[in-house]
Amino acid sequence: MPTPKITVLFYTTYGTNHAVAAEAVRAAEAAGAEVRLRRVRETAPDEVVKGQEAWAAQVERMSDIPVAEPDDMAWADGYFVSAPTRFGVVASQMRAFIDTLGGLWQSGTLADRTFTATTSAQTLHGGQETTLFSLYVTAMHWGCVLVPPGYADSVKFEDGGNPYGWSGSAGELDETARKSIAFQATRLVEKTAKLIG
Repeated sequence: MPTPKITVLFYTTYGTNHAVAAEAVRAAEAAGAEVRLRRVRETAPDEVVKGQEAWAAQVERMSDIPVAEPDDMAWADGYFVSAPTRFGVVASQMRAFIDTLGGLWQSGTLADRTFTATTSAQTLHGGQETTLFSLYVTAMHWGCVLVPPGYADSVKFEDGGNPYGWSGSAGELDETARKSIAFQATRLVEKTAKLIG
């Protein structure tokens, strides 16, 4: 079986989705994938970011992680995407990156790749499902093969039960959440390996 290549793509403001992405990398590598961890470029003005100590500190914490480029998407056989919810859809920084991928989409480069997504929000009902739906709709436009976790593992009955992808409250990443994220990343690697095999 060939080794699946997975791009773990994330955007974070205060760190939750960075932690999710790190867990996904760990699990995907353990499942046998070659992984690229990439962060989405910050588009908020510097004065806004620097005006919030926690936001500025998070930018510094991930400064060694390469910023995502379209080549990171062309390289991969599958995508694990993690980004926060903003007003019921994915954060604008992730959308801005997605909007740079028109050329890859038009050439068919993004087709037949696997895709799974996770998200967080300030509240339990802050739009997590609609955020995941919006990401999956984008992936369908690309021609990706969706790999949601469903209820294919018992951890989904322990972590809040979102079958579309792990979701949780910002700042909360307990052991059950980590197991759920690891399951989702492992499932992505397994399905990708079958698809490219």
